[in-house]
Parts: sequence; structure tokens; C-alpha cells
Amino acid sequence: MSVINLQNVKQSFDKLSVLKGIDLKLEPGEVLGLFGHNGAGKTTTMKLILGLLEPTAGSVKVFGHNPHDSNFSHHRYRLGFLPENVSFYQQLTGLEVLAFFAKLKKVDSKRCLELLNQVGLGNAKDRKIKTYSKGMKQRLGLAQALLTEPSLLLLDEPTVGLDPIATQEFYVIVDELKSKGCSIILCSHVLPGVEKHIDKAAILSQGQLKAYGSITDLRRQTNLNTQVVFDGCFEIDELSTQLGHTIDRNDEGFFVVSLSSEEKLDAIKLLMEQPGLKNIDTRPPSLEQLYKYFIEQDHQVITFPHEVTSPNEVFEIGGAK
Repeated sequence: MSVINLQNVKQSFDKLSVLKGIDLKLEPGEVLGLFGHNGAGKTTTMKLILGLLEPTAGSVKVFGHNPHDSNFSHHRYRLGFLPENVSFYQQLTGLEVLAFFAKLKKVDSKRCLELLNQVGLGNAKDRKIKTYSKGMKQRLGLAQALLTEPSLLLLDEPTVGLDPIATQEFYVIVDELKSKGCSIILCSHVLPGVEKHIDKAAILSQGQLKAYGSITDLRRQTNLNTQVVFDGCFEIDELSTQLGHTIDRNDEGFFVVSLSSEEKLDAIKLLMEQPGLKNIDTRPPSLEQLYKYFIEQDHQVITFPHEVTSPNEVFEIGGAK
């Protein structure tokens, strides 16, 4: 059974249509990256899954049940949520805040210290929240989301306020949770470093789903050029003529040529035959490049035939945040 199953979900506020016929599934142990600009509908989708909103039309199922129904309460312990802007009582310590949530969620208080250490707040457990930085509050928010060892975790802009090291540590936690079978929706407009931690991506813009699928699926759909990056001693003008493309230098000082998938193998073979070659690498289109491509497209919906399970299964999403 799918952890999340949205079928033809629409959401309107007064005359404003913000979600337009979503069909989306999330399987056990799967990480979905939900990407889009502010106002694209990411948070609205989260609220529907949490049961905070009832859809204007369509069906929302979480663990096979309607999260907006009153009888869903006994399933909530299986769900964790980290909002974009966390807020806690300023006069309490980090440990006191987590113990408070543990009591509400009927979790053994011994788990609090374990989680604080896991998110890097063990040494700050006795400090009051008012002394915490934004990044520290974000880590505490993640700890409260993990209290019940959830089967489904919703993360809304989770790396906001985190420095690069803390961000890397956060993704280590995401990978560990995934390995234990936790399903995760990672909602963000910060794309660098995300793609290797997700199984699928959903790109939202102006009330519509511009693309949905694995990174490999998205690359196949765009057919964007791959960068071949190399270094060594060459007669660049002559090599550029042989390749049939201009050779540039990137910010790291390496030679770079952008090639289509059809040209790539022949170019690599040619470069490998060069006596002055020192190293060579290929860099396929990044998630950022894919995002930019799909956002700029005029077409409204892109589907992947091998993932469609019924004639009515069309992925479409959008709206305001």
C-alpha cells in the first residue's frame, strides 16, 4: 500500500485555484523532492497530507486513510512534520521543549537526549531557546519531528538557517531514515546538494506540475547537454575543431565542452587518445539545470509512460503556497 496517494486533488481558496488535479503517490522508503518557487503550491500540498486542509475535490489518502477525518488521530504518531518556520517557548531549554513534545506524543523521555545528540544539540540541551540561533532552532524542530520514529516525514524547507556542515549532517540523517524504510517528502527551493538524496523530483510552477520522475527520467526528457570536463596540455584550437565545439574553461580552471548524449562517447574517445590528457570527467545536467529547463517550458504537464498505471493517471499540480 502506498504511504501517500493523491488522486485528482484540487484546492481552491475563494476564487483562487491553487492546486489543479494532483495524482501523486509516495511508496515506503521513497524520498520525493518537491521543488518550486515561493507560491508554487508546495506548502498547500503538505497541509493536505497533514489533514490541515480538506481538498476542494479529489481524494487524499495517507496510510490508506483520509488524514482530515477525526478517526485519523491514531495514525498521526506515524507522521512527523518539520515546518519552515519553527517556533518554541523562548524561556524553556532545548531539553525541556523536546520533553514537552514527547509527553504530548506519549514518547519515552529518554529518547529526547538521544535525539538532541543526533541533531547536534547535545551540548546545548540546557540552554534556553532564546539563546539558540535560527539553525539550532531548525535542528530542534527536526528532533521533535523524529520523536515518534515516523513512517512518513514531511520536511518544509528543512535546511533554512543551516550552515554547510549542518546541511550535510541533515542529509546524513535523511539517508539513515530512508534506509530504515521511512518515506520522506522534502520540500525546498534550495536545490544544490539535494539530488543524490532523493528518488524522485516534482517540479512545480504557476499552479502546475512541470515535471515528475527520477533524475534520470528528467534528464532523458530534457536531453540537455552533458559537460565533459578535462585537463592537460593541448592545442585547444585544433582540438576544438576536431570536436566541432567551442572549448571553454570553468571556474576551477579546467577545460569544458558541452555535448549532446549522441556526441559524448565519440568526444570522450577522441580526448582519451590525446597524449597530453591528464584527467577527464563527465557532468550530466544538474537538478538546478533541470529545474530551470522545466520552469521555462510552455507545456503544462510532463509524464513518464513507464510510470503511468491507468489511463487517468496524469500528474498535474500547482497553485499558491
